[in-house]
Amino acid sequence: MALHKGPERHEERTISVNPFFGEANPVGGMTEAPPTHHLPDAPLPPSTAYQLVHDELMLDGNSRLNLATFVTTWMEPQAGVLMAECRDKNMIDKDEYPRTAELERRCVAMLADLWNAPDPSATVGCSTTGSSEACMLAGMALKRRWARRNADRYPGARPNLVMGVNVQVCWEKFCNFWEVEARQVPMEGDRFHLDPQAAAELCDENTIGVVGVLGSTFDGSYEPIADLCVALDALQERTGLDIPVHVDGASGAMVAPFLDPDLMWDFRLPRVASINTSGHKYGLVYPGVGWALWRDKEALPEELVFRVNYLGGDMPTFALNFSRPGAQVVAQYYTFLRLGRDGYRAVQQSTRDVATGLAERIAALGDFRLLTRGDELPVFAFTTAPDVTSYDVFDVSRRLREGGWLVPAYTFPANRQDLSVLRVVCRNGFSHDLADLFLADLARLLPELRRQPHPLTRDKDAATSFHH
Repeated sequence: MALHKGPERHEERTISVNPFFGEANPVGGMTEAPPTHHLPDAPLPPSTAYQLVHDELMLDGNSRLNLATFVTTWMEPQAGVLMAECRDKNMIDKDEYPRTAELERRCVAMLADLWNAPDPSATVGCSTTGSSEACMLAGMALKRRWARRNADRYPGARPNLVMGVNVQVCWEKFCNFWEVEARQVPMEGDRFHLDPQAAAELCDENTIGVVGVLGSTFDGSYEPIADLCVALDALQERTGLDIPVHVDGASGAMVAPFLDPDLMWDFRLPRVASINTSGHKYGLVYPGVGWALWRDKEALPEELVFRVNYLGGDMPTFALNFSRPGAQVVAQYYTFLRLGRDGYRAVQQSTRDVATGLAERIAALGDFRLLTRGDELPVFAFTTAPDVTSYDVFDVSRRLREGGWLVPAYTFPANRQDLSVLRVVCRNGFSHDLADLFLADLARLLPELRRQPHPLTRDKDAATSFHH
């Protein structure tokens, strides 16, 4: 979560209350306007408190028009009802809520089967608050396995983790928090993600694993997981180093099994030790739920698993937190049950069709050049054409925001910092009709943008943030 500081003294203010918010008396509750940065002395009527919060939240963007986020912004009403019914259930109290725990177990089993585990009954997995926690858990397992194999040298030797520079920021957090050296493969030319051979060359006896990303947040492309495993196989033949692979499938692990079933990226590859995904991305569930699965018990060291019994029963847990709602896990099971393989395939194919169709029409405008086309993740990145000099991607992002569209513009990392792009994330709920409206608004802006004397965005770092 973002870190916040307390307000400066001059920021302290009170909230103005509409007299009609009073329960019976129009001026009821108006004797003292509630403060915003310290607790009020007296309670408010529930309708008043609701309206104050509701009105302020109107200034948030419309989540359905947010083409920056990968996170699910629409579910069926029935899923919302189930989540409301389960919001008071604590996911950690598995003995108190055994059926919720059973639904979690079933979800893990379904994912093990979906990801072609050689023995789904031996696969170990858990739900998390999202992919970031799942990645932390997977990284901890990699580090502990490495430490056990190198007990004679650790903690003297410093472990490292190899990944592409395009990884989600949670991997940089993991390396920072758990004192692991991050070895990142830079981008080169038109390659915007990890190169398998370059990754293998960064490995040594202190490498705890290599992270492959199935669906880069920078451009929506799949990293070549199978080629990465081949490169690491060759490394083992030359050096004896046996380096495991973790697949960060935050988005792609819920797309590829349905749309690219022949793509080799999952537990069919013996070197893949663990996989994570975000249920709240292309798993089609509201935030926040993620999943982490390990090939077998050997991939998840037993000493990382905590067993608690004061809640009733002997409950094995592997998590960074403790209490959290069971609603999202229930919603994930509902969605698995509701859609099945055919339903997921239809939803994801529709989303990919929207992405590829919109990408083609944006390219046809003539002002833009596509980096990706939405034919892997339903996500594509594009930049301005070489002959466009009157505006840049930051101007486009700023102007689209005027119509409510949130489209991030950002600069690529090391070795391609010369490249700034816009990225569109197509999700379930972003229909062909909405894509038509988006394209119309973009086309409507172009004449004005072309008349600019030069790009107008001065502080590109502050123009728009990069949204994973």
